[in-house]
Amino acid sequence: MSSTDPIAVFRTEAAECLEQIEAGLLDLTHQLDDKALIDAVFRGLHTLKGSGSMFGFDALAAFTHHCETAFDRVRKGEAPATAELVAAVLDARDHMRALVDDPNGDHDATSQRLLAQLQAAVGGAAKPAQQVVVATTTAPVVMAKRKTWRIRFSLPLNAMINGTNPLGLLDELRDLGECDVLANTSAIPALSALVPTELYLSWDVTVTTEQPRSAIDDVFIFVMDDMQLDVEEIDGNAVVATPNEAAVSMVPPAMAPVAPAAGEILPVKREAPAPVAPVADQRQAKATESVRVPAERLDELMDRVGELVIAQSRLSQLASASADIGLRSVSEEIERLSGELRDTMMVLRMVPVASLFSRFRRLVHDLARETGKVIELVTEGETTEVDKTVIERLADPLVHLVRNSIDHGLEPPEERLATGKAEAGTITLSARQSGGEVIISIKDDGRGINRERVRAKAESSGLIQPGQQLSDAELLQLIFAPGFSTAAQITNLSGRGVGMDVVKKTVEALRGAIDIVSLPGQGSDVSLRIPLTLAIIDGLLVRVGAGRYVIPLSAVEECLELSLEEDLRSRGRSFISLRDSLVPFLRLRDVFHTGTKPDVHQKVVVISTGTERVGLVVDQIIGDHQTVIKSMSKLHNDVAHFSGATILGDGSVALILDVVHLVTVGQQQEAHLRAAG
Repeated sequence: MSSTDPIAVFRTEAAECLEQIEAGLLDLTHQLDDKALIDAVFRGLHTLKGSGSMFGFDALAAFTHHCETAFDRVRKGEAPATAELVAAVLDARDHMRALVDDPNGDHDATSQRLLAQLQAAVGGAAKPAQQVVVATTTAPVVMAKRKTWRIRFSLPLNAMINGTNPLGLLDELRDLGECDVLANTSAIPALSALVPTELYLSWDVTVTTEQPRSAIDDVFIFVMDDMQLDVEEIDGNAVVATPNEAAVSMVPPAMAPVAPAAGEILPVKREAPAPVAPVADQRQAKATESVRVPAERLDELMDRVGELVIAQSRLSQLASASADIGLRSVSEEIERLSGELRDTMMVLRMVPVASLFSRFRRLVHDLARETGKVIELVTEGETTEVDKTVIERLADPLVHLVRNSIDHGLEPPEERLATGKAEAGTITLSARQSGGEVIISIKDDGRGINRERVRAKAESSGLIQPGQQLSDAELLQLIFAPGFSTAAQITNLSGRGVGMDVVKKTVEALRGAIDIVSLPGQGSDVSLRIPLTLAIIDGLLVRVGAGRYVIPLSAVEECLELSLEEDLRSRGRSFISLRDSLVPFLRLRDVFHTGTKPDVHQKVVVISTGTERVGLVVDQIIGDHQTVIKSMSKLHNDVAHFSGATILGDGSVALILDVVHLVTVGQQQEAHLRAAG
C-alpha cells in the first residue's frame, strides 16, 4: 500500500495551481481584454475549487467559488475585466494559500473583507451559485436558435484513477438539450490484457441545444488539459453514426442494450476518423515522462554520490600503486561510471532560473501599486539552469535587491518625465552562464547611486576616514556594510540598512561575489556571480609546501612554469608577462606561511573571475580531482582564503581555495604596487 499522504499531494498540486492563477492574473493586467487569459484564470479557480472540495477543504472551496463566479461573469461579458478586479483576486489568491496551509484557522474576518473588495470590483459578482440559477429560471424566456453539435472526446487511460467520472460529463451534456450518445469500444483489449482501472472507451455525442458553444466547453473545463476533444457544428438532420452489430457482440449480455432511447449510452462500435487508443497511449506516456520527487531525496542521493566519488578516488589511488592490471581496469571503469553518475546527478539538481524570476512579477506588481510608480519587469535568460540549492538561497537576496532598485533607483513618473525619460521605469532580471558560474544581474534605468551621499554616510558611520582615497568600486561596495543606508527616512521598503548586508552574506556563503556598476542618471546594475553547483566540482589538486589544496577547475585559465631564478628576479614586483599583458601573482607559500623552501621548478596557475586575472604560485600540480565539497566548521568562518574542504583518496583533507577572494587580493596588491611605482 502506498504511504503517500493524499492531503500532502493536494497541497503540492494546489500550490502549482495557485502559481498558475497568479501568473494568469499578472498577464491579465497588461491585456485586460484577452479572453484566453480570462478563461485560463477561470479554469484554475474551477480546478482549485473542485480539488479543495474533494479533499475536504470546504472553506477553500466556498471562498474560491466566489472568485470563480466573478470571473464567470467576465467570461460571459456580464462584467468587464478591470485592474481593480485583478488586484482583488490577487489578494484573494494569497488568502487561498492561507486556507490551504491552515484550513482550520480563523479566516472569517479576512474572507469577508476580501469578498467585499471582490464584490466592489466586479459590481456584485460574488453571489452564490444558487442565486444565479434562480435568477436565470425566473427571467423571461428568450427563444434562441437551436444548433446541433457533434462532440467526440476521449479521456486519458488513468482518468478514473484520478477521480474523473465520464458518466458525470455525459449527464452534463444531456442537460444541455436533446442528446444522443454512442460509445466507441474499439480500443478495449482482450480480456487477458485488460486493466480494470483503465478507461478504454471514447464517445461520439450529438447535442441539439440553444446553449452556445462555450456551454459545451464548460462541461469539460475540469479535464480540458488532459483529454482529446473535437467539437463541430453539424446539420441537425445529419446521421452521425450507426451502431455496429459486430461491436455489440463484444459486450457481455448484461451490458447490451435492448431498446436504445435518446440520451442512453450505447456500448457500440463506430468508425472513428482517427484511432483514439494510440492517442491515449501517447498521452499517458507523456504524462509519465516526469516524476515528482521530494527534494530531500535528491539531497540524500547527492550525499551518496559524493561518498561514492570519495571511495572511487581512494580506489584509484590504490590501483595506481598496484601492479595488478585487473585492479587498474576495474578502477578505471568505476571512475568512468562514477563520473557519469555525478554528471547525471548534477543535471537532476539543475533548475531553470525562470522558477526564481517568476516570483518577482507579483512583487513588482504590488510595489508599483504601493509606491505609485509605473514599473515594467523584463526577464532575460530564464532557461539558464542553476543548482536547486542556489535557487532557494538566492530568493531572499534578490527580493532585497529588487526592492532597493524600486525604492532608491527608480524615480516617480513625474520626475522621469521631467528628465526626458519614459514614464515607466524598467527593472531587468537576467541570467547567463560564464564558465562554472552563473551571473544574475538586477538592472534598473533609474537615477543611479549618489556617490557623495554614500561617502558622507560612510564617513559619518566611521566606515572610512574623512578624505580617504577609494576607487569607485570600493566606494560602491560600502553600501553592503552592516547598517548602511542612504535613505532619508525609513519606509516599508527600505531604510533600515539590513537588506544589502543580508545580500552580501548570502552570496559569500554561496562562494559568490557581487559587482556593481552605476551611472548617474542612467541607473545601476548589480551582478551576482554564483557557482553552478554547491556539491561536487572538478578541481585542480596542487601542493604548496607539505599541504595539498584544490583550485576549482572552472576558474583555471592556464598553467605556467616559474623557475627559481624568475622567482627571485620578480621579488618586490610580483608580475608575469602573459601575451603582452602583466598579470599579478601571489606566492601561496608566503600567503599560507608554510616556512618551507620553494621547489626548483615552481608552477603558476592563472585563475580568473570574469575579466580579472591573477596567478597562484604553487610547488607542484598533482592533477585533476573530483572534489566533493564539505563545509568548513564554525571555527574557520574567518579564514578568508578557503571556501570549503574535501577528502582525498588517502583520507587526508585538502582545503578548497576561494578563487574570488584570492583574485581580489591579487588585484589589490597590483594596485598598491602600481601606486608605489
